[in-house]
Amino acid sequence: MIAIHTWADLSMEQQRALLTRPSEPASQMINAQVAAIIERVRLGGDAALRACTLEFDQVDLPHPQVTTAEFAQAQASLSKDAQAALQRAIDQVRCFHEAQVTPPICVETSPGITCELLTRPLNAVGLYVPAGRAPLPSAAIMLAVPAAIAGCPTRILCTPPRPDGRADPAVLVAARLAGITEIFKAGGAQAIAAMAYGTAQLPKVDKVFGPGNAFVTAAKLQVAADPRGAALDLPAGPSEVLVIADDRAHPEFVAADLLAQAEHDPASQVILLTPSRPLAEAVAAAIERQQPLLSRRTIIAAALAASRLIVVPDLATAIQVSNAYAPEHLILQIANARATVPAISSAGSVFVGPWSPESVGDYCSGTNHVLPTYGYARAYSGLSLSDFVRRMSVQELTPQGLQDIAPTALTLATLEGLDAHAQAIRVRLEHGLAP
Repeated sequence: MIAIHTWADLSMEQQRALLTRPSEPASQMINAQVAAIIERVRLGGDAALRACTLEFDQVDLPHPQVTTAEFAQAQASLSKDAQAALQRAIDQVRCFHEAQVTPPICVETSPGITCELLTRPLNAVGLYVPAGRAPLPSAAIMLAVPAAIAGCPTRILCTPPRPDGRADPAVLVAARLAGITEIFKAGGAQAIAAMAYGTAQLPKVDKVFGPGNAFVTAAKLQVAADPRGAALDLPAGPSEVLVIADDRAHPEFVAADLLAQAEHDPASQVILLTPSRPLAEAVAAAIERQQPLLSRRTIIAAALAASRLIVVPDLATAIQVSNAYAPEHLILQIANARATVPAISSAGSVFVGPWSPESVGDYCSGTNHVLPTYGYARAYSGLSLSDFVRRMSVQELTPQGLQDIAPTALTLATLEGLDAHAQAIRVRLEHGLAP
């Protein structure tokens, strides 16, 4: 049975150790391998991508782009119920993300000085949908829908091929329904490199999006650090959840939420914080009952080895610990859960009350499930429409506006010792502000 820890009995060092996330194995080795793959694809283009796909996926794909015939076959292979579920999820996600569209801002900061903030879509985005331990059509939805709403002119998607050389049909159908027509069968670091630098077949993108394993994450970080490469959306590693529950919580609900995240990856971490030891014990027992019934119980067992059930003195401590941990997903199964939300400062996505399972957020509530992990929620937000656009400021001054603000600008230029800056203003004043 998963161990139960008492927070108040631990030293600060022990508390810190208890909340330490599993480290990615051999990260230095992974970084070196990823760097070699990136350079190989950057220099070798399509031939290198084909060789990497053969080496890592055991599939030879001279033409990785998904064809119209393969799209049609994928659609024919999915039931009407499956297609309807994908469409419903897309509609939900579109509804929430369309509400994020912001109008232009135009402000006259003082007479004769107009400042604007305009939004423009990113020109080219690359969307990555993993398919290692499980295909993720939901990831295709979460990436493709905001990219379409933003109006990015070039939107391509990469997903690893199956052993038969085809892409997962649910991923293809989800992507097509969400407005993606260019899909390539490529996975891992080689796919990230191909999108970041471009090949004859894959267009170069300005930014790469999407979750993935340690190799994908390392590749995104490395191409983002190269001016020739592509920006990244956010750091995203193994999935994680933290549940805050009180003595009114249903232990079966809590256990199910913990197991749902544990099944993602052996390196996933799931945590319960509760002021009730009886609840912690009941949750531990429920985990023991539910786990053997799940198909991915081996992965779950590995994840549970680094997971924790923690008894805290009170809910205030639970919130404090959660904010410090900054979980990807935070579930509040406590009385008056909605009233607690203002106290939450660091979490990727929050699920309020006993009827808000994290699974629904993964698929179809409408929020985006691409979220910061590993404590990055202290500084990063989850994916949203704003990640697919850039903001551009505009300013326009009338002659009177420049004359009014000139003394301020000239003084600041003098303070900084930048006389050319001052001259660009003074020359206009000396010429009577004439064009």
